[in-house]
Amino acid sequence: MKTALLFPGQGAQHIGMGKDLCDAYPQARTVFDQADELLGFSLSKVCFDGPEAELNRTDVSQPAILVHSWAVVEVLKTTGNGRALLDRGLVAAGLSLGEYSALAAAGALAWQDACRLVRKRGQFMQQACDVQPSTMASIVGLDDDKLEAAIAPAREKGIVVLANFNAPGQVAISGDRAAIEEAMRLAKAAGAKLTVPLAVAGAFHSPLMEPAREKLAAEIETTQFQSPNIGVIANVDAMEHRNPAKLKDNLVQQLTAPVLWAKSMAVLVEQGYDEFVELGPGTVLAGLLKRVARSATRTSIGKADEVAAQL
Repeated sequence: MKTALLFPGQGAQHIGMGKDLCDAYPQARTVFDQADELLGFSLSKVCFDGPEAELNRTDVSQPAILVHSWAVVEVLKTTGNGRALLDRGLVAAGLSLGEYSALAAAGALAWQDACRLVRKRGQFMQQACDVQPSTMASIVGLDDDKLEAAIAPAREKGIVVLANFNAPGQVAISGDRAAIEEAMRLAKAAGAKLTVPLAVAGAFHSPLMEPAREKLAAEIETTQFQSPNIGVIANVDAMEHRNPAKLKDNLVQQLTAPVLWAKSMAVLVEQGYDEFVELGPGTVLAGLLKRVARSATRTSIGKADEVAAQL
C-alpha cells in the first residue's frame, strides 16, 4: 500500500478534544502542557472544557487542532506498531491550517514553531475579519464551472470567490456578507442541493485576507524550515513540495488562494495512494475522501481508543 498522512483543518474542533488522549497517554499530556506554556494561556482547558465560543475563536481553534494532531503523532511514536504506521506515510497533506501539521509531521517545521505560527495566523485572520464583515458558505450539488457561472452576478454586491474545493460537488465560497447571501440564492436557483452558511469569523482564502497574508509572511520569513523527510502536498497547487523556501511561500499564498483539497486527493489517488490516515480530531477528511477514493482504506485516529487500536 501507498500511504498518505492527512491532517484536519478548522472546523474539526469540539469540546473535550484531546482529553481522553491526555488521560490515557502521558506523551499527549506533555504536548498539551507544552502548548499551554508556549501560547501563554491554558489551551488544554479550553479544549477539554470550553466554553465553545472560546474554542471556536479562530486564534484558538487553529492551535487546538494542530496540538491535538501532534499529540496523536507523539503517542503513536511510542510503540513499534505506531511508528511503523507513521513510517508508512510517503507524503503528508493538511486541509488549510492542517498544512502546518503536515509540515511538522514531515519534519520540515518544529511542531512548536507550527503552533506559534497558527496562533499568529488565527490572530491576523481575525483582525482582517474585524475590518470588514465577511463570511463563507458551503455549496453542495453543483460542479465547479456551473457554480462559478451561477454566482458571478453576485459580485455586483462585493467580493465572492470559490475558496475551498473540498470534494467533487462540495465547494465553500468566501467573501463580503451581502455578496455571499446573494451567491447562495443564485446557487440554489441554479440547482444546488444545499447552501449552508458557515460559522466562521470571515472570508478565509479570499482577497479579504490580504492584510493577514502580509503580516503572516513576516512571521514565516523568520521561522526556520528545513527539507522534509517526505513530500508535503500544498493547498495552493495540489503538488508535492520539499524545498523549504517553497514550503514557506505556499503557506503565505494559502491565506488568499483557494484550497485545492479535492484535486490534492485526486492527484494522490492517480499516483497510486490507496491508504489514507487522518491524524487529529474528527473524521471530516475521511468523509470527504469517499467522494474521491471510495475504494481506498480510510482510517481516522484522534480518540484514545482509535490510537490504542494502532499501538
